[in-house]
Amino acid sequence: MLHPRDLTARFAASPRVVRALVPFGLGAFAALGHEAWMSGVLAVTAALVLAFLIVPSHRRSAAWFGWLIGLGYFAVTLRWLVEPFLVDPVRHGWMAPFAIILMAGGLALFWALAFWLARWIAGRGASVMVWLAVTLTAMELARGHVLSGFPWGLLSYTLIGGAGSALFASVGPYGMTLLLVAVAGSIAYCLSAGRWLTCAAHGLAFIAVLGVLIWSAIGSIVTSPLPTTTVRLIQPNAPQHQKWDRDWMAVFFDRAIEQTAAGDAPDVVIWPETSIPALLDHAQPWIEQMSIAARGAPVVAGIQRREGDDYFNSAILIKGPQTVAAISDKSHLVPFGEYIPLAWLLEPFGLGTLVERVAGFKPGTGDGMMQIDGLGLVRVLICYEGIFPEEIQRGAVRPDVLLIITNDAWFGKGAGPRQHLVQAQARAIEQGLPVIRAANTGISAVISPSGTITASLALNEAGYLDASVPKPLPATLYARIGDWPLTVLLIVCILGGGLARRRFSVDPKQRHG
Repeated sequence: MLHPRDLTARFAASPRVVRALVPFGLGAFAALGHEAWMSGVLAVTAALVLAFLIVPSHRRSAAWFGWLIGLGYFAVTLRWLVEPFLVDPVRHGWMAPFAIILMAGGLALFWALAFWLARWIAGRGASVMVWLAVTLTAMELARGHVLSGFPWGLLSYTLIGGAGSALFASVGPYGMTLLLVAVAGSIAYCLSAGRWLTCAAHGLAFIAVLGVLIWSAIGSIVTSPLPTTTVRLIQPNAPQHQKWDRDWMAVFFDRAIEQTAAGDAPDVVIWPETSIPALLDHAQPWIEQMSIAARGAPVVAGIQRREGDDYFNSAILIKGPQTVAAISDKSHLVPFGEYIPLAWLLEPFGLGTLVERVAGFKPGTGDGMMQIDGLGLVRVLICYEGIFPEEIQRGAVRPDVLLIITNDAWFGKGAGPRQHLVQAQARAIEQGLPVIRAANTGISAVISPSGTITASLALNEAGYLDASVPKPLPATLYARIGDWPLTVLLIVCILGGGLARRRFSVDPKQRHG
């Protein structure tokens, strides 16, 4: 029978193509944890345990190994990235394969560094399996912040929907990533060491502690007060290739007006991102129609607006035919979608045409808050902003509700919209706040502070949804402390491990492996 400790030697002696395909395949399998039909815990844990058992003993080889795992993980997780380039396939279709390869390869560099760091600290010892929990979490945290950050598809999001997801309220998405990877690393270490009884005892103790934490977290969630306010979510279902077509703009707007005016009047009406097909300074006729259809209810809607030569992706609060009561501008813009980094260098290659306005958008500077009758203080997040946990925490006052308006038509009809929704569920649990989500093509939903989807409209379905909004819970631990304690802990661990490695290493070959 093959012992787990022999896997590393077998893997190292295998043909080069096998040494490339195996880590890529393990990363791809871990990415399946984001699919609705797959157990996230099973997919990620199984993939990481096998990966940790065969991680190469030399730093350079470990970095290459980590990059291949990351490449497989991000290529599968972010496969929807080709969709924006297929909206106008004649002009941009040729970029689609390069987009997914470059994005997956670039993000995989964070994992390469994680494996390199873990191997550098651990030397050639089996403790690399434990150190990877620290370094991989640190690199996932860095991925969410370096440059403008891109924390899409964190490993921990595979846990949303399970009992353990309640812990997001205490430790947040990166803390959950640490727990998930630590479990995989511990299992791999136990298998490698062969200390079954000791490992079983530690495992039972860990499960007991985890159970207490989950039970206490669930206990705080089920005390949520009963809902009192009804919102109407408008889902016009405008495909991206038709959304800005002059022959179709009025069709989709009229559809949204009909949805707004249908049935009994709700307390609040929410339209999705960029759902008003005019700049704000030319939108008065459209706004009047919306106000009449809403029958006195306040309306929040996405619109583009202009100040001088600057354009903003915004949300407005409409109270009456002549009143725009509040404006919230999107502050965290999408690179290459809403602004072009170093645009003057890229314009000759035609990349500037990917933005909807030649000059690009400017980031807003406000706090994103709106006071809305029936909902209280609302934090408005426009599309991409909802994937950043820290976006909610930048305001001085805690909101009562999180409101996400988005146009997920860019993400196609597959994994992208669902992954985006899952991240909204994570924001609800982390903050202990209800989330209202209005999406152009779906998935529009109301999410309770426990992360449960209480009402939703299916993807690519035109319609409206009337739903009650749960009351917020008291501020969670994560809402109060954020990621700073974990960030400090990870830095201290890595620096401490590095210093200890330099002090106690006796084999000079380990320093140059």
